[in-house]
Order: sequence, then C-alpha cells, then structure tokens
Amino acid sequence: MTLLQPHPDVTLYKGDALSILRDLPDNSVDAIITDPPYCSGAFTLAAKQAPPDTKYKKSSTQAVYTEFACDARDQRSFILWGSMWLSECLRIAKISAPLLVFSDWRQLPATTDYVQIAGWSWRGVVVWHKPSSRPLPGEFRRECEFIAYARKGVRGDVEPTVYPGLYSYSAPSGPKRKHLTQKPIELMCDLMRIVPQGGTVLDPFIGSGTTAEAAISTGRKCIGIEMVKANIDIAAARVAPI
Repeated sequence: MTLLQPHPDVTLYKGDALSILRDLPDNSVDAIITDPPYCSGAFTLAAKQAPPDTKYKKSSTQAVYTEFACDARDQRSFILWGSMWLSECLRIAKISAPLLVFSDWRQLPATTDYVQIAGWSWRGVVVWHKPSSRPLPGEFRRECEFIAYARKGVRGDVEPTVYPGLYSYSAPSGPKRKHLTQKPIELMCDLMRIVPQGGTVLDPFIGSGTTAEAAISTGRKCIGIEMVKANIDIAAARVAPI
C-alpha cells in the first residue's frame, strides 16, 4: 500500500480496495460516492473477460487510455465481491451517510442486490443521461447509466433541498478525458451536494480522480483508493495545487 496526499484535502491510497478499506476507521466518512468496475459490457462470460478497452470504447475512438483492474468477474463473484467491499464501507460510514454507486443497465439489478446484501438501506436510483451515446440500429439507445442511492440506516435531519433524479451531461472527450470510464466533473460536482459542506467523501475506486476533483471544487474532502499506478498518478496530478 502506498499513501499519497497531493492536496491538503485529498488522501489517496494505491492498492487493493478491499484490503485498504479494512484498515480505515469506523464511522469516519460522511458519504461514499464511487464508480466501481461493472464487470459488464457483454452478454457472455468470454466477452465479459475481454479487456475493458475492447468492451467499453467506441470503435471510432483512437485514443489509448490506461487499463483498470477487476472487471472480469462472473455474476456470482461480482455480487459477492460487491457485498464485501460495501460491507466495509458501511462500517466506515457515519450513521445516515449516503451511498452513490454507479452501474450500467446490465448490472443495475446485481448492484442494487449487493447494496442491500451489504446492509445499506436502498432508497432509489438516480439516472445519468448521456446525450452523446452511440446509436444502435434497430434498438433503443443505451444512453443512460444509473446510480444506486442508499443510506446507512435512516436519514438524519431532513434538509429542505430536493435533488434531481436525472442529470444530463456528455461523457468527457478529447484532452479532458483521462480514463476510459471517466465521469463528467459537472455530474460529480452536482452529486457532491448531498454531502455536508466540509465533509469527507470516500471513493474506493477513484480511477483518474474525478471524485477528488469534484470534492475539493465544492468544499469537501476526499479519500480515494486505486489499484493501477498510472491512474493514481493522473488523479494526484489533477488535484495537486498549482
């Protein structure tokens, strides 16, 4: 395990998420916001086990992105693994802390299952609409990804703010895109509104650091975990003070 602190409000760990989560203290973070490997992108096990660059990148895309790990599990091991790391997150989270976990349409049922298996109180699904999704002749566009929303126990004091259930942002492209499955910074900043000002967000699969960038941009703190060195180097560079 390697510890980095590229910004006063950002702590990054390089290593396996499940192993590192076991060492984090109880009741210490205000929210979990994360985009874990989907183990998706195909209809057969053999196709699922193809490299992420093959499964998730448009055929017209020429850019080369860093790979990411742990995206080739079969369905049963995916649900078991999800329940394991989310059980650790439940212990680490404060009472009533929100959980936001990204998923695609294929894995949404499995994701909401492992959220509940881990002991979280499932409260709904938020939709991320992607206007720039690729067309599929003869089929409906697959232009949405989903965010399973849950809480640790019941909500605390109810705030008057009502958050949208749908957000529409194009995925990053060109020089702004640092990771194959990178989420829009605008979307992540919007999601940060559910976290108390000054609170700490935990992202066990921080990738290229969009969660950390959104956290410090909106007055929050972030703890991130990433297995691939190239990705955590990108994340550290994105949040380092200029």
